[in-house]
Amino acid sequence: MAQQYDAIVVGGGHNGLVAAAYLARAGARTIVLEKRHKTGGAAATDAPWPEAPEIRVTRLSYVMSLLPPTIIKDLSLERHGYKVFPMGPFYQAYPEGGSLTIALDDAKGNYEQVAKFSKKDADRLEEWDAWMAGLADVLGPLLLKVPPNIGSRSYSDLKGTLGLAWRNRGVDVRTVGDITRLFSMSIADLLDDWFESPQVKAALAINGVIGTWAGPCEPGTAYVMAHHSIGDVGDGHLGNWGFPEGGMGAVPAAIRRAAEGFGVEIRENTGVERVLVRDGKVRGVALESGGEILAPVVVSTLHPKTAFLKQLDAGDLPPEFVRDIENYKTRSGVVKINLALSELPDFTADPGTDAQLHHTGSVEMAPSIEWMERAFQDAREGRPAERPMTDGVIPTVFDKTLAPEGIHVMSLFTQWVPKDWADEPHTEELEAYADRVIDSYDAVAPNFRRSIIYRDIVGPHQMQEEWGLIGGNIFHGELSIDQLFHMRPAPGYADYRTPVSGLYYGSSATHAGGGVVGIPGWQAARAAISDKKRTGPIRDRFTDRSLDRPVWASHQQENP
Repeated sequence: MAQQYDAIVVGGGHNGLVAAAYLARAGARTIVLEKRHKTGGAAATDAPWPEAPEIRVTRLSYVMSLLPPTIIKDLSLERHGYKVFPMGPFYQAYPEGGSLTIALDDAKGNYEQVAKFSKKDADRLEEWDAWMAGLADVLGPLLLKVPPNIGSRSYSDLKGTLGLAWRNRGVDVRTVGDITRLFSMSIADLLDDWFESPQVKAALAINGVIGTWAGPCEPGTAYVMAHHSIGDVGDGHLGNWGFPEGGMGAVPAAIRRAAEGFGVEIRENTGVERVLVRDGKVRGVALESGGEILAPVVVSTLHPKTAFLKQLDAGDLPPEFVRDIENYKTRSGVVKINLALSELPDFTADPGTDAQLHHTGSVEMAPSIEWMERAFQDAREGRPAERPMTDGVIPTVFDKTLAPEGIHVMSLFTQWVPKDWADEPHTEELEAYADRVIDSYDAVAPNFRRSIIYRDIVGPHQMQEEWGLIGGNIFHGELSIDQLFHMRPAPGYADYRTPVSGLYYGSSATHAGGGVVGIPGWQAARAAISDKKRTGPIRDRFTDRSLDRPVWASHQQENP
């Protein structure tokens, strides 16, 4: 006999756990089904070296930002162990000599650093920061909004579109023009309008291509830069990234504890074969191991090609929706390299292996826009980058829980290899690729290669097969102009609902994804709760402003 729940969440990544916590908080008897042996998805802390289990790394996702204070507060995440160390500055050491350091809140120091390369750029830096902050004032709040169904003539959709326009009625012509440029320009062209120094332009361009199948000269990468620079929604901190204590896995671990505190049941090693639908309504799920679990509400947080093309019958979906998901772009070319080091990098430009300011933030290897563009073009032409672009961090400068005293772990998020490497392991080629990444750091920090104790290489194929990241894309889909806001994951279905009644969608392939933000899971749960309030027999007991009292009739007790 099939088990019965009020709500099923498919996928135990951070978005799935957030969705489950909110559903249970509203009174739903909720179960999370996770295919892997552990929850957390790509935000996980692992010990990849059996001979050194005391050394732990975050194998995929590696820095934290954009998790709204609303979620942190609602789920009491700090009480459940959520703690983040703010990252230090951007740092780039150059093969030809010298370095550049740019900190978040050090206008005087940043001026001096940039003036080493261009006094004109140093003079413009404060204006750039103010311009970006102004854009964040507009774009930041949009991350928390449900995209309207633009183009629909229904009353509710027209109301949503007009409401969005009304909320932004204070945006002037100049700001609209600036936002249009962000969505349409390459980050290279945008920075050419502002700065002259190749070093400064490269430093600001990196965020425009992180995790994308696009070089810095591709239109739309200006927006990707802004998306990564918005920082903590609601806190007003532009680009405020950080390292969770305990690695990235500590974030979903805290969310899981919160969810379980609300009564969520979590089953690992439990894959879903398909979502059950009858007469256009969700009934529950069929498990890979056999058997069924039934519920009138299902939230999927899997990649859209898995959620809609593999776990649903095409006959249960409109043909145009199926085509949109089939055409959804999810290329990557990313390779993650994790290292255990016997000492910190000793940079020629800034000597010393004791922890210094430049070790505390992003330790980059992307010295010019030309370097980044060539790396992408190599991959686009079918070969791994000769000189990969790398975004590196050393969390153990702050977080002493990840490794024994004297040992450091370093995460290198590198780009690019050919997009079709997601189809095959390419093990030997990845080893050679990793050697070139290490050589590039060794050229500016001569102790780097000899300090490496262990290394762990995760390519696109492993990301796809082990974590379900189709194409190896960490965002569940590219952040391109045709896959943003009301187009994510498909036009007409950006409100976290799907063509199947009772089936909701809350993966990073929805608006506000990717990154470890929790917003998609939060919004999917809110959509389900809102629909339950509107149609359920106890709808009169609730208001849209509060989720503090139970919605589901099967759970009438007050939440803890």
